[in-house]
Amino acid sequence: MEDIMNIPVRNSVVDTPLSKTAFTLGEQQKIEKIANHFAEIMLTLGLDLTDDSLQGTPMRVAKMYVKEAFSGLNNENKPCISLFENKYGYDQMLVEKDITLYSHCEHHFVPIIGKIHVAYIPRDKVIGLSKINRLVQFYAKRPQVQERLTMQIVDGLCTALGHEDVAVWIEADHLCVASRGIKDTNSRTVTESYSGAFKSEPIQQRFRSLINK
Repeated sequence: MEDIMNIPVRNSVVDTPLSKTAFTLGEQQKIEKIANHFAEIMLTLGLDLTDDSLQGTPMRVAKMYVKEAFSGLNNENKPCISLFENKYGYDQMLVEKDITLYSHCEHHFVPIIGKIHVAYIPRDKVIGLSKINRLVQFYAKRPQVQERLTMQIVDGLCTALGHEDVAVWIEADHLCVASRGIKDTNSRTVTESYSGAFKSEPIQQRFRSLINK
C-alpha cells in the first residue's frame, strides 16, 4: 500500500483562487470572526438575536462554513490516497458512479446538488474505492464553479494515480438558478473532462454508456 498525502495540484490554472492571507488565521479564529460578521448580517436584516431560536445561529453558521461546507479550502484536509498493487492485472475501465455532489456556488453561496461519475484505467496501481469519493468531496467542499470542480477532480486523480487515464462527468442542479433569478427548476448543468486514454472517442462512448445504465 502506498499513501500519498498533500497531493499537489499539477495544473495551477484550476486552483481555487485564494488570498495571500488565506491561512494567517487559525480555524477557531476564523469561526469567531465569521460568527461576528454573520451576526451583523442578521441584525442588518432586522432579526432579533435575543430570540432563543436565533441567538446561536451566527456560531452555527460559522462552524458549518469552516468545519464542513468549505473545509476543502484547507489543503491539510486533503484525504490520504491509498494505492494498492494491481496484482490481478486488471486493465479495463473502473467506474465509480453516482457519487453524491453537494457543493456551493461561489457567486451566491447557495448549494450545487447533483452526482459525479469518475472513471480511470488501472496500471500497476489501483486506488481504494472510498478514496475516490473522499477526493471528490474534498474539492466539492469549497465555493465552486462546476467547470473548475470537474477539472480539479481529474487533476487530483491524475496526480494520485501517477498517470492521465481519468474521466469525470458531473450533472448538477444549481440553486442560484432554481431558487433565485430566473427560478428555473428544470434545467441541469453537465460538465465533463477527459484525460489520457479517455481522449479517445470510443473510450468516451464506453464510459458514457456505463454511467447511463
